[in-house]
Parts: sequence; structure tokens; C-alpha cells
Amino acid sequence: MIEARHLRVLRAVAATGSFSAAGRELGCTQPAVSQQMKALESSVGTPLLVRGGREMRLTQAGEALVRHASGILAGLTAAEEEVAAIAGLRAGRVRLVSFPSGSSTLVPAALAALRAAHPGTRVSLEEAEPPRSVELLREGDCDIALAFRYEGAATEEWDDLVVRPLLTDRLVALVPERHPLARAGSVGIGELAADPWIAGCPRCRRQLVEVCESAGFTPRIDFATDDHPAVIGLVGAGLGVAVLPQLAVESVRPRGVRAIALEPVVRRRIVALTLPDLAGVPAVAATLKQLARAAERQTGRQDAPG
Repeated sequence: MIEARHLRVLRAVAATGSFSAAGRELGCTQPAVSQQMKALESSVGTPLLVRGGREMRLTQAGEALVRHASGILAGLTAAEEEVAAIAGLRAGRVRLVSFPSGSSTLVPAALAALRAAHPGTRVSLEEAEPPRSVELLREGDCDIALAFRYEGAATEEWDDLVVRPLLTDRLVALVPERHPLARAGSVGIGELAADPWIAGCPRCRRQLVEVCESAGFTPRIDFATDDHPAVIGLVGAGLGVAVLPQLAVESVRPRGVRAIALEPVVRRRIVALTLPDLAGVPAVAATLKQLARAAERQTGRQDAPG
């Protein structure tokens, strides 16, 4: 019989390439990893790994088992949570992955409300930008992923996932307070063509270049950082201009910066994603519900920037 703990060990060995590295990832010793791998090979009746010097690779059977492991483990998690709920155990565990501006705006309010309503539910939080966050969900390493996609941009398909729309987030232009356009009610992105630019995460950077090129220019990007406070700080120091989602601006207290409505309007859709097997798990469903409520409150607070 294949045991879930053995599958987790096999997946870790496949990802890290050695027993010792897998042991460090799983918090156990190298001999323990070796022993569990031997037990798994004995259970399936065929070798799963080929060991040669320091290199270790999967056999064809090992590749097949790793390919199915994520779905099996996700299904087991769903089964365990549902059985616990049916048995009356008012507890649950949710692994949440979010992009940074979602972590600082939507997630705190949602988790505070979830704790008040279901104090036995535990939620862990990690940060990752899409598409990595979506990969973590599909690999069985989280239960809910907050993600976004820009309107009109070519994006990956989510047909195999449960998609919970949360809100629409607009991009705003950020300029230093002494910029000639700092008091404008709105700004066309082409009016900033001569300015140096500070760009954000890779996906946001691609979106910036596409929007600028559609306006007839290629932005001169002097700085690029995934850190939104750093983007705002660089703009505030007069080192350039930027565009950021309104949610990201609201997650930081801007100093020396003016946020201006951007024309044409550029939006991103923010969603919560989960696997079909997990959507009915009570703790996951409750977390999705609170994320949706937090998004409703956030939408009510968002006004046109000025």
C-alpha cells in the first residue's frame, strides 16, 4: 500500500535531487529519507530511483508516481478535512498563497474575520506572484492562491480550477510631488514618455511596456523592483515615474508621491483560486467567503485617485 508520507518524501527527493537535501526540506534525517524510499519501493515492487555517484534520477515508474503525487496528496487533504468536519471537529487548516499587495490589504481583514467566526481554523500564508502562486496550487503546495490577470493580456488558462472573482483593480500613475503633472486630475501615459521609469514585478513590467508601446513609445526603465514600497520611495525621491495597481498604492503610506488616474484605464482582475477537490472543504470555503467580503469592503473604499 502506498502511504501519503512516502509520496511526500518521493516528491521532495525528485525536487531536490538527493536524500540529504530532501531531509533538510522535510525536517528529517538523510537515513530516515532513505528508509522511507526503500519502504515505498518495496510497496510498489519496482525501483523508483537510480543512484549514481552524487547524481540521482527517477526511473520511469518514479516519474509516473511523482506525476500523480500532487493530485493524490491534494485529494487526501480534501478527504481528511471533509471527514473531520463531518465528524464534528470544528477545526481546519488552510494554506494560502498571495501576491504582496493582496497580503497587505485583502488578507489581513479576511483572516481576522475568519478567526472571529472560526477560531479553530489555522491559516498559513506565503507570498508568490502569479503564475508561480498558481503553480503552487496545482502542485498541491497550497489550498488557495490569490492571483491576478490584466485585461486583454495573454494569460494561462484556469479551466481546471475553481475561480472566485474578488475585485477589479485599476492602475494609477505615480509621479513625484514636484512633477509638472502632479496636480492633474488624470494623465495619459504618453504624457510621461520622456520620464525615466521605475518598473515592478516581471508580469507588471511586461504590462507596462505593452501599454507604453500601444501609446507610441518605449519606456526608459532606470530601476526595476518587486517591492512596492521601494517603487514608491524611488518615485518620491524624484528618480522617475511609475504605474502601480491602486491596491498596491493603498498598501503603503506614500510620501512625496502623487497618484493620478491613468488614461486609458488599465485594470487587473483579482481572483481567489482553488482546486475542485478543495472547494467543498469547510475551512477553504470559509476562507474564500471572507476573502470575498474583504474585497467588497476594499471596493467600497476605492475612490478615484487624486
